[in-house]
Amino acid sequence: MAMDPINGKILGGIGEKEGLGGKSIASPESGGDGFDRLLDETIGRVNALQKEAEEALKALTGGGGDVVQAMVSMQKAEISFQTMVEVRNKLVRAYEDIIRMQV
Repeated sequence: MAMDPINGKILGGIGEKEGLGGKSIASPESGGDGFDRLLDETIGRVNALQKEAEEALKALTGGGGDVVQAMVSMQKAEISFQTMVEVRNKLVRAYEDIIRMQV
């Protein structure tokens, strides 16, 4: 949502669905990308970073490769994995909170 800088009012209606980075969020009824697809893509990206780090490490131990590139790849993989684990922990906590809610 955009905000009018002069009046401080939010521009756009309630019907607009916009996520981070200006990407629109599709509703499940519209057949768009759902949370499960987003989760699969994110896990795929983390897995790709892990494989990239592994390849860089293999190249380094094989006598070739760049030490700096290998370290950067390993750090990227580690940070992305730690972030994914923290997101999973937050989702589990949110699920547990919802389960504990009394109706």
